[in-house]
Amino acid sequence: MPVDPVCGMEVSQETAEPTIEHDDEVYHFCSEDCRALFEEVPEKYTETPHPHLVESGGMTLPRVPYGRATGEFDLSITDPSSLSTGDSVRFSKTITDEDVRKFAEATGDTNAVHLNETFAEKTRFGHRIAHGTLVSGMISAALACFPGVTIYVSQSLEFRRPVSIDDTLTARCEITDVLDTDRYELLTQIENQSGKAVLDGSATVLIDPLPG
Repeated sequence: MPVDPVCGMEVSQETAEPTIEHDDEVYHFCSEDCRALFEEVPEKYTETPHPHLVESGGMTLPRVPYGRATGEFDLSITDPSSLSTGDSVRFSKTITDEDVRKFAEATGDTNAVHLNETFAEKTRFGHRIAHGTLVSGMISAALACFPGVTIYVSQSLEFRRPVSIDDTLTARCEITDVLDTDRYELLTQIENQSGKAVLDGSATVLIDPLPG
């Protein structure tokens, strides 16, 4: 099966976006966005090992350009080869109506408080709100900013307040304890655009080196 040279995703020839021929080779893409990135600098994706991974501050991160996925991140890491307490990442994203509807479709959680404004107006919230699990998924997005392959072991969550459609959230994950050479305990938090806590929690993760 062909592999999208931009995001590294396997794509079906039947469902792939329009292909591009470059240096006598045909490339397939999962989306128009990936195809557009390839057209800008094809050499980046044909001559660089793991070109789909993101580089930031001299670190290679296991994040890929993927379709219309959005969000911004920043890192505060002393030594990417040896993570330690105090190292942290932040990930920010606006939760859109499309995000909520796609999440409902993907999970089957079609609770009307998330999807129907007339119904939601009669609830304690007074309007539609985002799924709690969609919101907490931003912690996973933040963890994917650490240099390495992050694997969830456990996560505790406490939801502080609801998230409205079009709220901009920032998830922060900070290492609070190094439990072993590859196992870490983290503080996990999410705030809205007003700086108010949306979610508090803690997580235990494994972080393996990136594959060579």
